[in-house]
Amino acid sequence: MLHVEATALPDVKIIQPKKFGDHRGFFSETYSQKAFHEAGIDIVFVQDNHSLSPVVGTLRGLHFQAPPFAQDKLVRVSRGRILDIAVDIRASSPDFGKAVAVELSAENWRQLLVPAGFAHGFVTREPDTEVLYKVSAPYAPSHDHGLAFDDPALGIDWGIPADRLSLSEKDRTHPCLVDLPRYFA
Repeated sequence: MLHVEATALPDVKIIQPKKFGDHRGFFSETYSQKAFHEAGIDIVFVQDNHSLSPVVGTLRGLHFQAPPFAQDKLVRVSRGRILDIAVDIRASSPDFGKAVAVELSAENWRQLLVPAGFAHGFVTREPDTEVLYKVSAPYAPSHDHGLAFDDPALGIDWGIPADRLSLSEKDRTHPCLVDLPRYFA
């Protein structure tokens, strides 16, 4: 049985897989196509990604791929803790420009389903955090885009002062929402 919960942005879902533990450790079925289908989620995932961030305050995002390579993402943490962010960038959505933040950790075992049409990013809250995520389309460099993590119009509180964040140069230069082409019209 899979527990699915809506967030403040109804298309972004918190997924809670069952976790069975005893003196040996634990077992969890983190993804089952059948269980997701029974929960009304019919996404075909084609690629798994895995990142390691040794430093607290590592920010990755806000990323997305434009059509026809737009990606649904299923994000989870196998070690450590993150604040995971999704921003609705679908121009016709009543939630356009709104963000939702969800803490994901190895301890709480939650996953976040981020649909295509949302920019996605996270910041690490513990050292040596490992994030795993499934995507529904392969990486396509020519369709890879981003949104400014510090766009004042979004008002995202990353929970760590900006001068203590560790970002790639690419993630420092993404446009603000007002300047972002409407990839998801």
